[in-house]
Amino acid sequence: MAFSVVRFNLVDPDATPASLSARYRAALEMTAYADEHGIDTVQTEEHHGAANGWLPSPFAFAGAVFGATERIAVTVSAIIGPLYDPLRLAEDIAVLDLLSGGRLVTVAGIGYRPEEYEQLGAEWGRRGKLQDELLETLLKAWSGEPFVFRGRTVRVTPRPYTQPHPMLLVGGSSKAAARRAARLGLPFFPSAHLPELEAYYQEQCTAHGTQGFCMMPGAETPLLHVSEDPERAWATYGKHFLHEARTYASWQSKDIRSAVRSSATSVAELRAEGVYRIVTPEQCAALDAQSLVLHPLCGGMPVEEGRRSLSLFAEKVLPRLASRTGAAAGE
Repeated sequence: MAFSVVRFNLVDPDATPASLSARYRAALEMTAYADEHGIDTVQTEEHHGAANGWLPSPFAFAGAVFGATERIAVTVSAIIGPLYDPLRLAEDIAVLDLLSGGRLVTVAGIGYRPEEYEQLGAEWGRRGKLQDELLETLLKAWSGEPFVFRGRTVRVTPRPYTQPHPMLLVGGSSKAAARRAARLGLPFFPSAHLPELEAYYQEQCTAHGTQGFCMMPGAETPLLHVSEDPERAWATYGKHFLHEARTYASWQSKDIRSAVRSSATSVAELRAEGVYRIVTPEQCAALDAQSLVLHPLCGGMPVEEGRRSLSLFAEKVLPRLASRTGAAAGE
């Protein structure tokens, strides 16, 4: 059965503080619904200073999700590692890991927007060294033992729930990211389907005497919206998908590789491209994908339409997938 994901980045280009508050609360209600209906994980992410309100504080959102749910995981994919104080991040993740009973998954990327570094006072030119320091510090901090940090002895408490440490992956699309993950014995999370980079990561694990695994997106990992009438949904809501696609594309240089990168400049181009897809429940269940990523509030999507998409996914797609898996197991 495909891994099921519901993604929230809380973008809304036309929001007021009141309407954005309502969107946040609706997203939280939707995570509780997803939890009740067996969806595997909530995925969220991080960007700063975006005009459309792209979520800047994924761990605050994750904490709210954990308080509203019982079993669903939260995957933060990804944080911009060098923007964080390593000790405070170690504490925050440990608390969330304890609060959730081990349901937090953190992917630490390095980012690709110099303006985010400038806004938060981090040095763009030192981002590789800052990322190394962050990851090394997290692993030491979660041991609960004293260690030397920037020339002084420190100790981070409490120890997290998950041992030896909370789930932490290194994200990226470069050989430097793969080497970093292998050297530290951490799982690698490529930002796109890059088999050659996965092979390089495994080579580096062997060279460093470490063990790890690669969580790589499939060759096709579309962002999904479920509707009984895709034609009408594209005509009515296509502008929301295009807004997100154009915003995301405007941030990325040509050397950035991403599973959800789009070059579309119109709704028609976006639909033909296939990065974002509106599908019926039957079409969704028939997709041959390792994971199904539902994006119900994409680009400022009206909340009620987002709820309809999630309901169709939970009540008409997931049962079909479960039935198919059960039938295959009985053969």
